Amino acid sequence: MAVPKRKTSRMKRGFRRSADALKKPTYVEDKDSGELRRPHHIDLKSGMYGGRQVLTPKSEA
Repeated sequence: MAVPKRKTSRMKRGFRRSADALKKPTYVEDKDSGELRRPHHIDLKSGMYGGRQVLTPKSEA
């Protein structure tokens, strides 16, 4: 059975747990529509991604 040889210090434990914190998702303003969207995601309102029309835009009904 694996048993640690030394006690893990509070500092080392904190370094390991620093990545566990939840971070807010980042949003960027779309150049064309001005809407907020996630980076590297399709703008669902206009259907554009990377300057190209990928999806048909959602109709406002």
